[in-house]
Amino acid sequence: MRFSICRGVSLSMLLALSLASTAFAEPFIVGVATHSMNNSQQPLRSLELAKAAGIASVRDDAFWSTSEPERNQHRIIPLWRAWLGTAKGLDMSSMIILGYGTSYTGNVKPRTPEVKAPYLNYVDYISRQLGSPVKFYEVWNEWDLDSPTDSRLSTDYVKLVRDAAPIIRKNNPQAKVLAGAVTTAGIKGGFVDRMVAAGVFKDADGISLHPYVHCEGADRNTPESWITWLRDVDHSISSKAGKPIALYLTEMSWPSHDGNCGISVVRQSAYLARTYFLVRTLPNVKGMWWYDLINDGDARDEQEHNFGLLNSDLSAKPAYSVLKAISPYVRDFTYDPANSLQKDGIYTLAFTHGSERIWVAWALGRARDVQITAQAMNNRPVTALDTQSADKGMTETQQHWSCNADRCATSVTLDEFPKIIRASPDP
Repeated sequence: MRFSICRGVSLSMLLALSLASTAFAEPFIVGVATHSMNNSQQPLRSLELAKAAGIASVRDDAFWSTSEPERNQHRIIPLWRAWLGTAKGLDMSSMIILGYGTSYTGNVKPRTPEVKAPYLNYVDYISRQLGSPVKFYEVWNEWDLDSPTDSRLSTDYVKLVRDAAPIIRKNNPQAKVLAGAVTTAGIKGGFVDRMVAAGVFKDADGISLHPYVHCEGADRNTPESWITWLRDVDHSISSKAGKPIALYLTEMSWPSHDGNCGISVVRQSAYLARTYFLVRTLPNVKGMWWYDLINDGDARDEQEHNFGLLNSDLSAKPAYSVLKAISPYVRDFTYDPANSLQKDGIYTLAFTHGSERIWVAWALGRARDVQITAQAMNNRPVTALDTQSADKGMTETQQHWSCNADRCATSVTLDEFPKIIRASPDP
């Protein structure tokens, strides 16, 4: 069933290299970062709330300093096993970060043989002990942060991945090894390019990125400007590698704090919806982990306290309700670039799932009316989900499709909150 919109021009949202990436058949991963693996103040029942929101994967830290506080004295603390067991019981995959240094080495990065050897022992111990519940291992976190443009830093990191990956695969063959966890500064400073040039993708199953833009300034800090930049990053990586490279956005979000770089909790929810649907237009991106599940504190003017989907008391923020409503569509539907259109700040993205068809549509700036067309709707009521009132879910509206033969149309008012409009008969 073909469907279209009556205004706009076609988006060039899919590059030739991205089209080749259809070889990657795994479903898109809706994930979230947590801090509950090491924090008993964040109850593990929060993972049940994550599952209820449609989250399929959780990411947290197996700190080297916690695992080996003294040389050759390795351990797995009970909270780690409880976190892994809870996630497994909820059928959520786990991503474990391997890194951050330990006190007896001076908390330095493993760039010398004297530090690398115990780090690899720690990697061996963790990947043997944690076993099959872990689906992803991320080698370090934001290694580039010290000096994003330093070529020696990136060279040492690629060598570390080359040494760590075989150990992980020997102990945990079903797990994927992710390299990078590269910050926005590292992406812009060439850290990813140098990783790719050094062949990191030969040792890793994918490159992980943390492409935050909330402090990039006006016209560069919205989901729409973000996806334009990320599309260029994706194209650059695949071009330099000579093939599509799987990308994992293991941290991404907007903080909802009062002050510089912050937005309201309501706008955070609109940005979340637009971000998840926009990132589905890039086939090389295999998953995105929202940072993070729970606010880290209650200070409204503190950025680091306000990234979460939930408040610190586990009450839902608007972003949680939106993710719960949209996650089935983000996870299960496939982007249809041929029928996706934009013009003058109006976005209309088409997605399909078997015989089901949906539009995801919104407008930047002022609210505007657009006419949407579909086929064979037989004067049915218009069924839609408005992310501004996400808790209502997909509901029949007072409007009807107006049909002439098998061509049907309806008028929809769009604003900054995406509307998901069913453009095929009810399943």
